[in-house]
Amino acid sequence: MQSFPKDFIWGTATSSFQIEGASNEAGKGFSVWDAFTRIPGKVLNGDTGDVACDHYHRFEEDIRLMKQMGVKAYRFSISWPRILPTGTGAVNQAGIEFYSKLIDCLLANDIEPWVTLYHWDLPLALEFEKDGWLGENISDIFADYAAVCFAHFGDRVKNWITINESWVIAMLSYGQGIFPPGRVSNIEPYQVGHNLIKAHAKAVDLYRTKFQPSQKGRIGIANNCDWREPLTDSAADKAAAERAIEFFLGWFADPIYKGHYPASMVERLGDRLPTFTEEEVKMIKGSSDFFGLNHYTTMYAADSTGLDTKDSVFGNGGISEDQDVQLSVDPSWKMTTMNWSIVPWGFQKLLEWIDQRYDHPEIIVTENGCSFDHEVVGGQVNDQERIDFYKGYLAACQAAISNGANVKGYFAWSFMDNFEWAFGYSRRFGLTHINFETLERTPKASAKWFAEFIRNNKG
Repeated sequence: MQSFPKDFIWGTATSSFQIEGASNEAGKGFSVWDAFTRIPGKVLNGDTGDVACDHYHRFEEDIRLMKQMGVKAYRFSISWPRILPTGTGAVNQAGIEFYSKLIDCLLANDIEPWVTLYHWDLPLALEFEKDGWLGENISDIFADYAAVCFAHFGDRVKNWITINESWVIAMLSYGQGIFPPGRVSNIEPYQVGHNLIKAHAKAVDLYRTKFQPSQKGRIGIANNCDWREPLTDSAADKAAAERAIEFFLGWFADPIYKGHYPASMVERLGDRLPTFTEEEVKMIKGSSDFFGLNHYTTMYAADSTGLDTKDSVFGNGGISEDQDVQLSVDPSWKMTTMNWSIVPWGFQKLLEWIDQRYDHPEIIVTENGCSFDHEVVGGQVNDQERIDFYKGYLAACQAAISNGANVKGYFAWSFMDNFEWAFGYSRRFGLTHINFETLERTPKASAKWFAEFIRNNKG
Protein backbone atom coordinates (compact mmCIF):
# COMPACT_ATOMS: atom_id res chain seq x y z
CA MET A 1 0.00 0.00 0.00
CA GLN A 2 1.24 3.50 -0.83
CA SER A 3 1.62 6.06 1.94
CA PHE A 4 -1.26 8.42 2.56
CA PRO A 5 -0.78 12.14 1.87
CA LYS A 6 1.55 13.91 4.27
CA ASP A 7 -1.21 16.15 5.63
CA PHE A 8 -3.71 13.30 6.05
CA ILE A 9 -5.73 13.52 9.29
CA TRP A 10 -5.74 10.42 11.49
CA GLY A 11 -8.23 10.27 14.29
CA THR A 12 -10.78 8.33 16.25
CA ALA A 13 -14.33 9.19 17.24
CA THR A 14 -17.06 8.90 19.87
CA SER A 15 -20.38 10.54 20.78
CA SER A 16 -21.47 12.13 24.05
CA PHE A 17 -24.39 9.89 25.04
CA GLN A 18 -22.48 6.72 24.22
CA ILE A 19 -19.52 7.39 26.50
CA GLU A 20 -19.95 10.30 28.91
CA GLY A 21 -22.32 9.00 31.56
CA ALA A 22 -23.02 11.56 34.33
CA SER A 23 -26.47 11.83 32.81
CA ASN A 24 -27.97 13.65 35.78
CA GLU A 25 -24.95 15.51 37.16
CA ALA A 26 -23.75 19.08 37.28
CA GLY A 27 -26.89 20.66 35.88
CA LYS A 28 -27.27 18.51 32.77
CA GLY A 29 -30.81 18.22 31.46
CA PHE A 30 -32.40 15.02 30.22
CA SER A 31 -32.20 14.02 26.57
CA VAL A 32 -34.62 11.99 24.49
CA TRP A 33 -32.28 9.04 24.90
CA ASP A 34 -32.37 9.35 28.70
CA ALA A 35 -36.14 8.92 28.45
CA PHE A 36 -36.17 6.33 25.67
CA THR A 37 -33.87 3.96 27.56
CA ARG A 38 -36.46 3.89 30.38
CA ILE A 39 -39.16 2.46 28.12
CA PRO A 40 -39.22 -1.34 28.59
CA GLY A 41 -38.11 -3.22 25.51
CA LYS A 42 -36.51 -0.32 23.66
CA VAL A 43 -32.89 -1.10 24.61
CA LEU A 44 -31.24 -4.50 25.01
CA ASN A 45 -31.14 -5.58 28.66
CA GLY A 46 -32.72 -2.28 29.70
CA ASP A 47 -29.31 -0.58 29.57
CA THR A 48 -29.07 3.19 29.96
CA GLY A 49 -26.47 5.87 29.38
CA ASP A 50 -26.36 6.84 33.05
CA VAL A 51 -22.74 5.74 33.47
CA ALA A 52 -21.65 4.45 30.06
CA CYS A 53 -17.83 4.66 29.93
CA ASP A 54 -17.73 7.38 32.61
CA HIS A 55 -15.81 9.59 30.20
CA TYR A 56 -17.19 12.65 31.98
CA HIS A 57 -15.04 11.83 35.00
CA ARG A 58 -12.19 10.01 33.26
CA PHE A 59 -11.54 12.00 30.09
CA GLU A 60 -7.94 12.75 31.07
CA GLU A 61 -7.18 9.03 31.27
CA ASP A 62 -8.90 8.48 27.94
CA ILE A 63 -6.91 11.23 26.26
CA ARG A 64 -3.68 9.68 27.52
CA LEU A 65 -4.73 6.46 25.77
CA MET A 66 -5.39 8.41 22.56
CA LYS A 67 -1.96 9.98 22.77
CA GLN A 68 -0.38 6.53 23.20
CA MET A 69 -2.28 5.45 20.09
CA GLY A 70 -0.70 8.26 18.13
CA VAL A 71 -3.90 9.80 16.81
CA LYS A 72 -3.70 13.49 16.02
CA ALA A 73 -7.43 14.23 15.97
CA TYR A 74 -10.38 13.29 18.14
CA ARG A 75 -13.96 13.65 16.99
CA PHE A 76 -16.41 13.93 19.87
CA SER A 77 -19.89 15.38 20.25
CA ILE A 78 -21.23 17.96 22.65
CA SER A 79 -24.29 17.01 24.66
CA TRP A 80 -26.85 19.71 23.88
CA PRO A 81 -28.69 19.24 27.23
CA ARG A 82 -25.39 19.47 29.12
CA ILE A 83 -24.94 22.97 27.67
CA LEU A 84 -28.61 24.05 27.59
CA PRO A 85 -30.58 21.78 29.95
CA THR A 86 -33.94 22.61 28.34
CA GLY A 87 -32.53 23.19 24.87
CA THR A 88 -32.87 26.96 25.10
CA GLY A 89 -32.43 29.68 27.67
CA ALA A 90 -29.88 29.76 30.45
CA VAL A 91 -26.48 28.19 29.83
CA ASN A 92 -25.25 25.50 32.23
CA GLN A 93 -21.81 26.77 33.21
CA ALA A 94 -20.70 23.35 34.47
CA GLY A 95 -21.28 21.95 30.99
CA ILE A 96 -19.24 24.73 29.44
CA GLU A 97 -16.42 24.07 31.90
CA PHE A 98 -16.42 20.32 31.18
CA TYR A 99 -16.01 20.70 27.43
CA SER A 100 -13.55 23.53 27.86
CA LYS A 101 -11.34 21.30 30.03
CA LEU A 102 -11.73 18.44 27.54
CA ILE A 103 -10.66 20.67 24.63
CA ASP A 104 -7.72 22.10 26.58
CA CYS A 105 -6.56 18.60 27.54
CA LEU A 106 -6.69 17.45 23.92
CA LEU A 107 -4.65 20.42 22.72
CA ALA A 108 -2.13 19.93 25.52
CA ASN A 109 -1.62 16.40 24.19
CA ASP A 110 -1.26 17.57 20.57
CA ILE A 111 -4.65 16.18 19.56
CA GLU A 112 -6.91 18.37 17.40
CA PRO A 113 -10.55 18.51 18.55
CA TRP A 114 -13.20 17.86 15.90
CA VAL A 115 -16.50 18.79 17.48
CA THR A 116 -19.92 17.50 16.46
CA LEU A 117 -22.73 19.72 17.70
CA TYR A 118 -25.48 17.11 17.49
CA HIS A 119 -25.21 13.33 17.74
CA TRP A 120 -28.85 12.40 18.48
CA ASP A 121 -29.22 13.42 22.16
CA LEU A 122 -31.91 16.09 21.74
CA PRO A 123 -32.90 17.87 24.96
CA LEU A 124 -36.06 16.16 26.17
CA ALA A 125 -37.80 19.48 26.82
CA LEU A 126 -37.63 20.28 23.09
CA GLU A 127 -39.43 17.04 22.29
CA PHE A 128 -42.17 17.83 24.79
CA GLU A 129 -42.53 21.53 24.09
CA LYS A 130 -41.45 22.03 20.46
CA ASP A 131 -42.26 18.67 18.77
CA GLY A 132 -38.57 17.85 18.43
CA TRP A 133 -37.23 17.74 14.88
CA LEU A 134 -40.78 18.06 13.56
CA GLY A 135 -41.08 21.47 15.18
CA GLU A 136 -41.52 24.52 13.00
CA ASN A 137 -38.80 26.50 14.80
CA ILE A 138 -36.33 23.70 15.58
CA SER A 139 -33.79 24.89 12.99
CA ASP A 140 -33.59 28.33 14.62
CA ILE A 141 -33.35 26.75 18.08
CA PHE A 142 -30.47 24.57 16.88
CA ALA A 143 -28.65 27.58 15.42
CA ASP A 144 -28.98 29.41 18.75
CA TYR A 145 -27.46 26.41 20.54
CA ALA A 146 -24.66 26.26 17.98
CA ALA A 147 -23.90 29.93 18.62
CA VAL A 148 -23.36 29.21 22.31
CA CYS A 149 -20.80 26.54 21.40
CA PHE A 150 -19.05 28.72 18.83
CA ALA A 151 -18.80 31.56 21.35
CA HIS A 152 -17.35 29.43 24.15
CA PHE A 153 -15.16 26.97 22.25
CA GLY A 154 -14.47 28.44 18.82
CA ASP A 155 -11.25 30.10 19.93
CA ARG A 156 -9.76 26.60 20.19
CA VAL A 157 -11.99 24.40 18.01
CA LYS A 158 -11.17 24.81 14.32
CA ASN A 159 -13.20 21.91 12.90
CA TRP A 160 -16.96 21.79 13.44
CA ILE A 161 -19.55 19.23 12.36
CA THR A 162 -23.14 20.37 12.69
CA ILE A 163 -25.19 17.16 12.62
CA ASN A 164 -24.27 13.49 12.65
CA GLU A 165 -26.14 11.16 10.27
CA SER A 166 -29.31 13.05 9.39
CA TRP A 167 -30.58 9.92 7.62
CA VAL A 168 -30.56 7.99 10.90
CA ILE A 169 -32.42 10.76 12.74
CA ALA A 170 -35.06 11.04 10.04
CA MET A 171 -35.49 7.36 9.20
CA LEU A 172 -34.83 5.43 12.41
CA SER A 173 -36.44 7.96 14.74
CA TYR A 174 -39.42 9.09 12.66
CA GLY A 175 -39.80 6.43 9.97
CA GLN A 176 -39.12 3.09 11.64
CA GLY A 177 -39.49 4.00 15.31
CA ILE A 178 -36.27 2.28 16.43
CA PHE A 179 -34.75 5.40 18.01
CA PRO A 180 -36.46 8.17 20.02
CA PRO A 181 -39.09 9.52 19.78
CA GLY A 182 -40.07 6.14 18.29
CA ARG A 183 -42.46 7.36 15.60
CA VAL A 184 -43.49 5.38 12.52
CA SER A 185 -44.48 7.30 9.40
CA ASN A 186 -43.85 7.58 5.67
CA ILE A 187 -44.28 11.37 5.77
CA GLU A 188 -42.48 12.58 8.89
CA PRO A 189 -38.97 11.43 7.89
CA TYR A 190 -39.00 13.84 4.96
CA GLN A 191 -40.26 16.69 7.13
CA VAL A 192 -37.57 15.96 9.69
CA GLY A 193 -34.88 15.67 7.01
CA HIS A 194 -35.95 19.06 5.66
CA ASN A 195 -35.64 20.64 9.11
CA LEU A 196 -32.24 19.03 9.69
CA ILE A 197 -30.88 20.49 6.46
CA LYS A 198 -32.19 23.93 7.41
CA ALA A 199 -30.75 23.59 10.93
CA HIS A 200 -27.35 22.73 9.50
CA ALA A 201 -27.43 25.61 7.04
CA LYS A 202 -28.55 28.18 9.62
CA ALA A 203 -25.77 27.13 12.01
CA VAL A 204 -23.23 27.36 9.19
CA ASP A 205 -24.52 30.75 8.08
CA LEU A 206 -24.28 32.05 11.63
CA TYR A 207 -20.77 30.65 12.05
CA ARG A 208 -19.54 32.09 8.77
CA THR A 209 -20.95 35.55 9.35
CA LYS A 210 -20.27 36.01 13.06
CA PHE A 211 -17.49 33.65 14.13
CA GLN A 212 -15.42 32.28 11.25
CA PRO A 213 -13.76 35.61 10.28
CA SER A 214 -12.04 35.83 13.67
CA GLN A 215 -11.87 32.19 14.72
CA LYS A 216 -10.56 30.93 11.35
CA GLY A 217 -12.19 27.52 11.63
CA ARG A 218 -14.26 25.49 9.20
CA ILE A 219 -17.57 23.71 9.38
CA GLY A 220 -19.36 20.82 7.68
CA ILE A 221 -21.84 18.01 8.20
CA ALA A 222 -21.37 14.23 8.58
CA ASN A 223 -23.74 12.09 6.52
CA ASN A 224 -23.83 8.31 6.49
CA CYS A 225 -24.15 6.05 3.49
CA ASP A 226 -23.65 2.42 2.58
CA TRP A 227 -22.69 1.50 -0.97
CA ARG A 228 -25.35 0.02 -3.26
CA GLU A 229 -23.99 -2.20 -6.01
CA PRO A 230 -26.32 -3.20 -8.87
CA LEU A 231 -27.26 -6.84 -8.49
CA THR A 232 -27.03 -7.37 -12.25
CA ASP A 233 -25.88 -5.38 -15.27
CA SER A 234 -29.47 -4.64 -16.25
CA ALA A 235 -30.44 -1.00 -16.73
CA ALA A 236 -33.20 -1.44 -14.15
CA ASP A 237 -30.84 -2.67 -11.43
CA LYS A 238 -28.27 0.03 -12.21
CA ALA A 239 -30.99 2.65 -11.90
CA ALA A 240 -32.19 1.06 -8.66
CA ALA A 241 -28.71 1.18 -7.13
CA GLU A 242 -28.33 4.84 -8.08
CA ARG A 243 -31.79 5.60 -6.75
CA ALA A 244 -31.00 3.87 -3.46
CA ILE A 245 -27.89 6.01 -2.92
CA GLU A 246 -29.83 9.15 -3.82
CA PHE A 247 -32.49 8.32 -1.22
CA PHE A 248 -29.70 7.65 1.29
CA LEU A 249 -26.94 10.20 0.74
CA GLY A 250 -28.25 12.43 -2.03
CA TRP A 251 -31.23 13.27 0.17
CA PHE A 252 -28.94 15.35 2.39
CA ALA A 253 -25.91 16.04 0.22
CA ASP A 254 -27.62 17.19 -2.99
CA PRO A 255 -29.24 20.26 -1.39
CA ILE A 256 -25.87 21.29 0.04
CA TYR A 257 -23.85 20.74 -3.14
CA LYS A 258 -26.48 21.20 -5.85
CA GLY A 259 -29.18 23.34 -4.26
CA HIS A 260 -32.03 20.85 -4.62
CA TYR A 261 -33.20 17.35 -3.74
CA PRO A 262 -32.42 14.44 -6.11
CA ALA A 263 -34.82 14.23 -9.04
CA SER A 264 -35.70 10.64 -8.09
CA MET A 265 -37.00 11.83 -4.71
CA VAL A 266 -38.93 14.75 -6.17
CA GLU A 267 -40.59 12.52 -8.76
CA ARG A 268 -41.47 9.71 -6.36
CA LEU A 269 -42.48 11.63 -3.24
CA GLY A 270 -44.55 14.44 -4.67
CA ASP A 271 -45.94 16.74 -2.01
CA ARG A 272 -44.60 14.52 0.79
CA LEU A 273 -41.19 16.08 0.09
CA PRO A 274 -41.09 19.68 1.38
CA THR A 275 -39.63 22.46 -0.78
CA PHE A 276 -37.07 25.10 0.04
CA THR A 277 -37.66 28.77 -0.54
CA GLU A 278 -35.28 30.63 -2.84
CA GLU A 279 -33.72 32.29 0.18
CA GLU A 280 -33.22 28.91 1.87
CA VAL A 281 -31.60 27.49 -1.27
CA LYS A 282 -29.07 30.35 -1.25
CA MET A 283 -28.27 29.63 2.39
CA ILE A 284 -28.07 25.82 2.01
CA LYS A 285 -26.10 25.52 -1.21
CA GLY A 286 -22.37 25.52 -0.46
CA SER A 287 -22.93 25.24 3.29
CA SER A 288 -20.14 22.76 3.99
CA ASP A 289 -16.39 23.29 3.99
CA PHE A 290 -15.76 19.54 3.69
CA PHE A 291 -17.73 16.35 2.98
CA GLY A 292 -18.07 14.29 6.15
CA LEU A 293 -18.82 10.60 5.48
CA ASN A 294 -19.70 7.76 7.85
CA HIS A 295 -19.50 4.40 6.09
CA TYR A 296 -19.85 0.80 7.28
CA THR A 297 -21.12 -1.66 4.68
CA THR A 298 -22.32 -2.56 1.17
CA MET A 299 -25.35 -4.34 -0.26
CA TYR A 300 -26.60 -5.35 -3.68
CA ALA A 301 -29.54 -3.40 -5.07
CA ALA A 302 -32.16 -4.66 -7.52
CA ASP A 303 -35.20 -2.99 -9.00
CA SER A 304 -38.39 -4.09 -7.21
CA THR A 305 -40.93 -1.96 -9.06
CA GLY A 306 -44.32 -3.58 -8.62
CA LEU A 307 -43.09 -6.07 -6.03
CA ASP A 308 -44.02 -6.19 -2.34
CA THR A 309 -40.74 -5.87 -0.38
CA LYS A 310 -42.18 -4.85 2.99
CA ASP A 311 -41.54 -8.28 4.50
CA SER A 312 -38.10 -8.71 2.96
CA VAL A 313 -35.27 -9.76 5.24
CA PHE A 314 -33.26 -6.74 4.14
CA GLY A 315 -35.95 -4.32 3.02
CA ASN A 316 -34.32 -1.40 1.30
CA GLY A 317 -32.67 0.55 4.10
CA GLY A 318 -35.52 3.04 4.04
CA ILE A 319 -39.15 3.21 2.96
CA SER A 320 -39.60 0.46 0.38
CA GLU A 321 -42.68 1.80 -1.33
CA ASP A 322 -40.82 5.05 -2.10
CA GLN A 323 -37.65 3.58 -3.59
CA ASP A 324 -38.67 0.30 -5.23
CA VAL A 325 -35.29 -1.21 -4.38
CA GLN A 326 -34.66 -4.72 -3.11
CA LEU A 327 -31.45 -5.24 -1.13
CA SER A 328 -29.41 -8.42 -0.70
CA VAL A 329 -25.91 -9.58 0.21
CA ASP A 330 -23.51 -12.11 -1.19
CA PRO A 331 -23.54 -15.11 1.20
CA SER A 332 -19.78 -15.40 0.77
CA TRP A 333 -19.16 -11.98 2.31
CA LYS A 334 -17.90 -12.01 5.88
CA MET A 335 -20.15 -10.32 8.41
CA THR A 336 -19.59 -8.29 11.54
CA THR A 337 -21.61 -9.00 14.67
CA MET A 338 -23.98 -6.24 13.53
CA ASN A 339 -24.67 -8.42 10.46
CA TRP A 340 -23.03 -5.81 8.25
CA SER A 341 -21.10 -7.22 5.32
CA ILE A 342 -17.37 -6.48 5.04
CA VAL A 343 -16.88 -5.19 1.50
CA PRO A 344 -13.89 -2.84 1.17
CA TRP A 345 -14.36 -2.33 -2.58
CA GLY A 346 -17.77 -0.83 -1.83
CA PHE A 347 -16.04 1.84 0.25
CA GLN A 348 -13.77 2.72 -2.64
CA LYS A 349 -16.71 2.95 -5.04
CA LEU A 350 -18.65 5.21 -2.69
CA LEU A 351 -15.70 7.57 -2.23
CA GLU A 352 -15.29 7.81 -6.00
CA TRP A 353 -19.07 8.30 -6.49
CA ILE A 354 -18.98 11.24 -4.06
CA ASP A 355 -15.92 12.66 -5.77
CA GLN A 356 -17.61 12.60 -9.18
CA ARG A 357 -21.13 13.66 -8.18
CA TYR A 358 -20.12 16.59 -5.99
CA ASP A 359 -17.25 17.96 -8.03
CA HIS A 360 -14.22 16.73 -6.11
CA PRO A 361 -14.98 17.88 -2.55
CA GLU A 362 -12.55 17.41 0.31
CA ILE A 363 -13.78 14.20 1.96
CA ILE A 364 -13.26 13.45 5.63
CA VAL A 365 -14.18 9.89 6.61
CA THR A 366 -15.75 10.82 9.93
CA GLU A 367 -16.60 7.21 10.86
CA ASN A 368 -15.53 3.78 9.68
CA GLY A 369 -15.24 0.67 11.78
CA CYS A 370 -16.64 -2.73 12.64
CA SER A 371 -18.29 -4.76 15.37
CA PHE A 372 -16.78 -8.02 16.62
CA ASP A 373 -17.06 -10.04 19.79
CA HIS A 374 -13.87 -10.45 21.74
CA GLU A 375 -12.54 -11.56 25.09
CA VAL A 376 -9.73 -10.43 27.35
CA VAL A 377 -7.07 -13.13 27.78
CA GLY A 378 -4.16 -12.39 30.07
CA GLY A 379 -4.92 -8.70 29.97
CA GLN A 380 -4.83 -8.66 26.16
CA VAL A 381 -7.53 -8.39 23.50
CA ASN A 382 -6.41 -10.02 20.27
CA ASP A 383 -8.99 -8.72 17.79
CA GLN A 384 -7.45 -9.86 14.52
CA GLU A 385 -10.77 -9.58 12.69
CA ARG A 386 -10.85 -5.85 13.38
CA ILE A 387 -7.25 -5.47 12.20
CA ASP A 388 -8.15 -7.24 8.97
CA PHE A 389 -11.17 -4.96 8.55
CA TYR A 390 -9.08 -1.81 8.89
CA LYS A 391 -6.43 -3.16 6.55
CA GLY A 392 -9.02 -3.77 3.87
CA TYR A 393 -10.91 -0.49 4.24
CA LEU A 394 -7.79 1.65 4.48
CA ALA A 395 -6.43 -0.02 1.34
CA ALA A 396 -9.73 0.84 -0.37
CA CYS A 397 -9.42 4.42 0.83
CA GLN A 398 -5.91 4.64 -0.57
CA ALA A 399 -7.10 3.19 -3.89
CA ALA A 400 -9.78 5.88 -4.10
CA ILE A 401 -7.15 8.56 -3.41
CA SER A 402 -4.95 7.09 -6.13
CA ASN A 403 -7.89 7.37 -8.51
CA GLY A 404 -8.29 11.04 -7.72
CA ALA A 405 -10.72 11.19 -4.79
CA ASN A 406 -9.81 14.07 -2.48
CA VAL A 407 -9.89 12.14 0.81
CA LYS A 408 -8.06 14.09 3.52
CA GLY A 409 -8.90 12.35 6.78
CA TYR A 410 -10.02 9.15 8.49
CA PHE A 411 -11.61 8.67 11.92
CA ALA A 412 -11.85 5.12 13.26
CA TRP A 413 -15.14 4.30 15.00
CA SER A 414 -14.93 3.97 17.86
CA PHE A 415 -12.20 4.96 20.26
CA MET A 416 -13.64 2.64 22.89
CA ASP A 417 -16.43 0.19 23.54
CA ASN A 418 -19.56 2.08 24.45
CA PHE A 419 -23.32 2.28 24.82
CA GLU A 420 -24.41 1.20 21.35
CA TRP A 421 -27.89 2.72 21.32
CA ALA A 422 -30.68 0.12 21.07
CA PHE A 423 -28.05 -2.64 21.36
CA GLY A 424 -27.13 -1.52 24.88
CA TYR A 425 -23.61 -1.80 26.27
CA SER A 426 -21.32 -3.19 23.62
CA ARG A 427 -17.77 -4.49 23.78
CA ARG A 428 -17.71 -4.81 20.03
CA PHE A 429 -16.90 -1.50 18.37
CA GLY A 430 -14.00 0.14 20.17
CA LEU A 431 -10.26 0.13 19.73
CA THR A 432 -10.16 0.23 23.53
CA HIS A 433 -11.91 -2.47 25.56
CA ILE A 434 -14.10 -1.30 28.42
CA ASN A 435 -14.97 -3.60 31.28
CA PHE A 436 -18.39 -2.17 32.08
CA GLU A 437 -18.38 -3.71 35.55
CA THR A 438 -15.15 -2.03 36.65
CA LEU A 439 -14.78 0.57 33.84
CA GLU A 440 -11.18 -0.50 33.34
CA ARG A 441 -9.65 0.30 29.95
CA THR A 442 -7.55 -2.12 27.90
CA PRO A 443 -6.15 -1.17 24.48
CA LYS A 444 -6.90 -3.88 21.94
CA ALA A 445 -4.43 -5.36 19.48
CA SER A 446 -6.16 -3.30 16.78
CA ALA A 447 -5.29 -0.09 18.68
CA LYS A 448 -1.64 -1.03 18.62
CA TRP A 449 -1.87 -1.95 14.94
CA PHE A 450 -3.62 1.35 14.17
CA ALA A 451 -0.90 3.28 16.01
CA GLU A 452 1.80 1.54 13.98
CA PHE A 453 -0.13 2.14 10.75
CA ILE A 454 -0.34 5.85 11.49
CA ARG A 455 3.40 6.03 12.17
CA ASN A 456 4.13 4.31 8.86
CA ASN A 457 1.72 6.39 6.77
CA LYS A 458 2.64 10.00 7.22
CA GLY A 459 3.65 10.66 3.64
